[in-house]
Amino acid sequence: MLASADKTIYQALIIPNEALNKGGTEILRAGLIRDELYVTVRRAFDDPATWGEALGEIARRIARICAQDGKLTHKDALAAIAGAFAAELGAPVIGERTRKVTVKRKSARAAKSAKTSVKTNSKRKR
Repeated sequence: MLASADKTIYQALIIPNEALNKGGTEILRAGLIRDELYVTVRRAFDDPATWGEALGEIARRIARICAQDGKLTHKDALAAIAGAFAAELGAPVIGERTRKVTVKRKSARAAKSAKTSVKTNSKRKR
């Protein structure tokens, strides 16, 4: 998990320069609050399969970031991500490098509350 000097401040990511210059629509935001995953999603695609394509591209980019320190290759990082993703969806786990990551689930009421707080946070000027 990420360590923060001040646990009371939400450490939001910056908006990419290209988005600031060209506009666009944020479709996914995920954050950790006390080891709990909070997600805000905009219904952006008519076909749910398009989400699979987007999540695949996100996984590839995350694997590249994970491989930058040289501890894993891009291929190994991607395999670990894909294996954990498949296991989270209920598929059998294949391979020794894959480990189960446990994330606490929030109730619908708590998730709605988190969605509101994240949206409020995203309106902050940068």
